[in-house]
Amino acid sequence: MSGAAPRAAAILPALLAARLAWRQLRHEPARLAAAVSGVVFACLLIFMQLGFLTALFDSAVTVQAALNADLFLLNRTTEALWRSAPFPRARLAQALALPEVERVIPLHVGNAVWRNPIDGQKRTLLLFGVDPSAGLLGFPGLAAAEMAELARGDVILFDERAKPQFGPVPALLAERGAVAAELGDRRVEVAGLFALGPTFGTEGHAVASEPTFWRILPNRGPGQVDVGAIRLRPGADAEAAARALRALLPADVMVLTKAGLIAFEKDYWANTAPIGFVFGLGVAIGMLVGCVIVYQILFSDIARHIGEYATLKAMGYANGYLVRVVMGEALILAVLGYIPGWLLGLGLYRVASARIFIPLTMDLDKSVLVFALIFVMCVVSGLVAIRKLRDADPADMF
Repeated sequence: MSGAAPRAAAILPALLAARLAWRQLRHEPARLAAAVSGVVFACLLIFMQLGFLTALFDSAVTVQAALNADLFLLNRTTEALWRSAPFPRARLAQALALPEVERVIPLHVGNAVWRNPIDGQKRTLLLFGVDPSAGLLGFPGLAAAEMAELARGDVILFDERAKPQFGPVPALLAERGAVAAELGDRRVEVAGLFALGPTFGTEGHAVASEPTFWRILPNRGPGQVDVGAIRLRPGADAEAAARALRALLPADVMVLTKAGLIAFEKDYWANTAPIGFVFGLGVAIGMLVGCVIVYQILFSDIARHIGEYATLKAMGYANGYLVRVVMGEALILAVLGYIPGWLLGLGLYRVASARIFIPLTMDLDKSVLVFALIFVMCVVSGLVAIRKLRDADPADMF
């Protein structure tokens, strides 16, 4: 019991301050609604910017995450997978000189023009050329039997989650068993599907064998490779093998682990492509707007009740108690604004996902992060606003 009394003595002033803060906020419902609306707006803006930012990163590395290899070779001038630069195929043969290397697999990547089989509308998709028997591509829905179909000439597999502008390819395939289409001014047959989906860099994807890839994109040839996938022998250390390959190979290629390849792609979107900067700036602007709104509400509230605060000081209440009242108002606004902001954000995520065909997910990490940002935003606003409490002088009351 001896410890309970001090704890109660410490908690009681905080509860009293929170009670006064709530009564002061609800005293003017219209102003409370305006303040909460401002926090909701800031919360919603942060949710949407973070949603687009995480969707950007998640969609940008879906291909890299699905590659079944340990190390990867890229041209030193490559900026991102969707705009990769080729390097000599001989580099793969040189990589085989390392004892830890079990197999090398060339991957070709290029943009090709697709003609909608229904209305003839042209769209650009990202085409992958690969050895069908290598097992390099682990795309969702990509069956081994369908990969085997690529051994036939001018046969491709199509991304069933591509944007609708590419045409109802999945429906046509289910109806006809095969779909005749045009890719890169060449007649091809769609023999199967996989589920990858669009990214911020491309609207759809297709997979072909290496010979079909070269026929669709005649400016590309067997001597050039966009990505060199390397599988190591069981038990080999990927980091050590990567260092050995960097010392072995010429400087025109870079050697990346799978984690390094994913980080390389994310770095492009975060620091090189302007879209990553735009979304990051949107988060900062959302917090700034929210800070200004909450500050104005708290500052004006203190100014209107400066006499009451001075009276509380005259009655013996310390500045710490008054500060807790103002900070209580800030935290109440944070909670009241976050809840509807989260619900509206969830609804807008679903609407945006349906419109841009890139999933925006409302996960726990994002929810906690946004609440923390809103919490910090309101606390900062409260800390700035409490400077007005200095004007609460009990001597002015007499």
